[in-house]
Amino acid sequence: MDAAHPRSTARVGINPIHPMLVHFPIVLFTGALITDLAYWRTADMMWADFSAWLLTIGVITGVLAAIAGLIDFIANPLIRAQRAAWLHLVGNVVAMVLAVVNAFVHTRDAWTSVVPTGVILSAVVVIILLFTGWLGGSLVYRHGVGVAN
Repeated sequence: MDAAHPRSTARVGINPIHPMLVHFPIVLFTGALITDLAYWRTADMMWADFSAWLLTIGVITGVLAAIAGLIDFIANPLIRAQRAAWLHLVGNVVAMVLAVVNAFVHTRDAWTSVVPTGVILSAVVVIILLFTGWLGGSLVYRHGVGVAN
């Protein structure tokens, strides 16, 4: 194991699984924010339904990405030694907890599920993911985490 490039434990061949999966919940939660905003502006029930589905699938794919990331984090002390890895982990846990709460909020009647609580939760999750996504990129591109040697 090269100290300059901490290897990923959860991988397919030499390809780490966590970076393969993280794009799905990020896009799905961003889509939920967009559809929440569309519902808020139009009151068309279709947008509230889209938000509920996007959140549900985002939570499922987020859990899968989290499992792969947690395996890497726990199994490799070189990854745990990175301050950015801890911030990435904690931020993503907070984002996932808020996303689960948001998914439950979206099970209510359409208007009360989106305005204002759903929009606020969706926006907070996306803001957190912008930060943790940047940290994840930093772990790969600055610290070489998961980069094949």
